[in-house]
This record gives sequence, structure tokens and C-alpha cells, in this order.
Amino acid sequence: MKKFYNETLNKLETAINELEIEVDCPLQRSEAIIHFIVNCLSGVKEHVQKNGFESVDEEIHFFKHQKPVIVSKLIYYNTIYKIETRKPYGAKPVRKYLNKELKKLKRFFDRNLEFYKYYRSNNSYVDEKFFVRGKHDVKLWLDTYYFETDYTFSTSHDYKVAKIMANDLIQVYIEDQLYKNKIDQLDFLTDLPRLNWTGSKAAMIELIYALHSQGVFNNGNTDIKIITKTFERAFNVDLGDFYHTYLELKNRKVNRTKFLDSLREGLIKKMDEQDEK
Repeated sequence: MKKFYNETLNKLETAINELEIEVDCPLQRSEAIIHFIVNCLSGVKEHVQKNGFESVDEEIHFFKHQKPVIVSKLIYYNTIYKIETRKPYGAKPVRKYLNKELKKLKRFFDRNLEFYKYYRSNNSYVDEKFFVRGKHDVKLWLDTYYFETDYTFSTSHDYKVAKIMANDLIQVYIEDQLYKNKIDQLDFLTDLPRLNWTGSKAAMIELIYALHSQGVFNNGNTDIKIITKTFERAFNVDLGDFYHTYLELKNRKVNRTKFLDSLREGLIKKMDEQDEK
């Protein structure tokens, strides 16, 4: 199971990363990614039903740690799709709408606080009831949803784990959208034009890694993720899986710093032209 799962997850994440980079429209991107995840889950389900598990421990590990990773991606992208399709127009309505979505996450957390504590404390004393098929207990925070699932591929709490994983990502997404909404408002109030990055994403990632390598932010004590998120917000661009793109740049056979070289050449040319006037 471990080998099959790792290969399947790797293929899925590669497909998602490619779509994150290539498709700019969040709706089209989410639709395509959802399609990939559904097909992936179908293949995993078929494997589980055909081969089963070698032990109870393997079954628990699958439903507690492996299946939820894939399902959480489905929940996340499906939620993003819904958020984007239902988003109203106007800065204030959008802000109100996004804050309501955050409250939904808070309500889920409040309703499932005891399970959050159990799961995030890495406890295992009830795992055989939570993550083994056919061992449900209605007294243990059981959702009605469970009774509608396929018992051959579900336990009483594997979906809840996936929901917890997804909600963490959804919260980051919503808070990022609220930040962008706030910036848009500030731009409107100050009459400053919004700067939109119109170069390639690869070019920006090349620039970000170059600046990070020189330690020019906070004396070199800033994580690359923070720098990337700041650039995304400042220049209204979604860089997707920036590390994957960086690896592609790193593995180039020729001219790994294409954009930086063009910047240098362009600036020198401009200086020379101005000197000639």
C-alpha cells in the first residue's frame, strides 16, 4: 500500500502543480484539479477494495494519514470553486462575504473541538474506532455524513481529518483574499494605481530567489515563502507551487538566470543610451 500510495500522491501533486502554474483563472484551475483528484480517489478506492490491508495498523495509518491528504485537496479546491463562483461584486460586499466564510470554519472548529484536540495531540487510544472500517461509535463525535458513505472505503472519522486539513488551507486562502481586498481599498482611497505583474511567473520566481540568496530582506532572516507571498500580494499574481518552478529553472541546461541576465543587459543598454545623449 505504501508504495502504491506514494506513487499515486506524487502523480497527483505533480498534476496539481502544473495546473497551478499554467492556468491563471481560479475557476478553470479548480475544475481541472477537482477532475484529477476524483480520478485519483477512484483509483485508490479500487486498489483498497481489491487488495485490502495487511494489518489493522496499516488500515489505521491509511485512513488517518493517507486518504485524508487526498480528500483534503478535493475539499479545498471544491470550496475555492464555490467561494469564487458565489463571490459578490464590490469591495465591502466581498469583505463581508469572505468573513462569513471564515465564520463557517470557526463553527466547524467549535463543533469538533474535542476531536481537534485528539487529532492534533497525535493521540491514538481510540484509533481502532475512528479509523477502522465498520467500527463506528455514535457516541464519538460521529457525523450524519458517515451513514451515507461507502463503508468499504470509509471509516467514521477519516473525512473529518480531511476536513481539518482542508480548513487550514481554506483559512489561509480566505485571509489572503481579505488582504488583497484591503489593499484594493487602500489603492482606491489613495488614488494609487495597482501594479500588476505582466511578466512570466518563472521570471518573478527567478527574481525572488535571487533577492533571497542575497539576504536583502530583514538581514537575510526572511523565509522564501514570506517573500513570495509578499510579491504575490504586491503585484497581484498567483505563483502557485513556486518551489517546483524554481527546480525547473535550476535544471535548465542553458542560461539558468535568463531573466536576471536580461535585466542586467537591459539596464546597461539604457544607461549607455542615456550617456550618448
